[in-house]
Amino acid sequence: MKPRLLRRLFGLAAIATFFCSASAFALDKVVFLTSWYAQAEHGGFYQAVATGLYKKYGLDVQIRMGGPQVNGMQILTSGQADFLMGYDLQVLKSVEQGVPVTTVGASMQADPQGMMTHEDVKSLADLRGRSVLVSTSGRTTWWPWLKGKYKLDEAQSRVYTFNLQPFLADPKSAQQAYASSELFSADKAGVKTHFFLFADDGYPPYGTTIVAMDKTVKDKPDLVARFVRASMEGWKSYLADPAPANALIKHDNPNMHDDQLAYGLEKLKQFRMITGGDAATLGIGVMTDARWKQTRDFMVSAGLLKADVDWKRAYTTQFVKDLKVMP
Repeated sequence: MKPRLLRRLFGLAAIATFFCSASAFALDKVVFLTSWYAQAEHGGFYQAVATGLYKKYGLDVQIRMGGPQVNGMQILTSGQADFLMGYDLQVLKSVEQGVPVTTVGASMQADPQGMMTHEDVKSLADLRGRSVLVSTSGRTTWWPWLKGKYKLDEAQSRVYTFNLQPFLADPKSAQQAYASSELFSADKAGVKTHFFLFADDGYPPYGTTIVAMDKTVKDKPDLVARFVRASMEGWKSYLADPAPANALIKHDNPNMHDDQLAYGLEKLKQFRMITGGDAATLGIGVMTDARWKQTRDFMVSAGLLKADVDWKRAYTTQFVKDLKVMP
């Protein structure tokens, strides 16, 4: 082969290598907004950042914390975030109001919401006659379900302000709780409690979902698919070794300490929130039409959603049905 031809071939190879290398480092920037301050329930997403899983799939992901004063849906629809840590009831209600949003994956097969009671309560049916501390958001989500299922009286409800003192002071009270937070605080205070996960009694929504704008799903399906896959692989990794994610969680939320993170992870495993349900056989992140219909039916029966809403617009299974990130 002639020297001039060889030089030309080497030059073309060098140019190709340069562009391949450049494209390898041209990561798609993504902003993911969580629903609360960083905690174990967000571990899979932080793990995907900490271990490079997002980068492996060509993504540069920034996780932004939510909180009590953060309107996540507003931030998503205004284009300030690409994905939102969502909730089925919130998304169905948004669809009813004409907001073009879609759930693309579910980290948890069970909503982590439940009821913390004093130790003399043996089941949720024992709540009759007791005061129940309910947050503002709880009144339009789980409270109608609980009240209807166990024939509770509206007069039993009291305002929950995310302060445990009223519960600790009143042995006849019960309050909403996450097993990993309020229950942890009660244990630290030396109060013996029982915890009832609503999902175990049939409360249907998924937990810690991923929500995107319809336009993102339509115009950037490859980006959505990569974000969902990397996130679910992050959850699998977090359950095996949470140390990388926990370091980032503590950086974002200095009030989160090792003992609470360990407690939170223990509860995620105990209740099989990530790996139970359909995830056990279909993979982490999976969603089904049947589960979404259960949530829709509950909302309609409770007067939380109009019966004629096109509820299937609230989600798509295209990114999780063949994902197969097995526990």
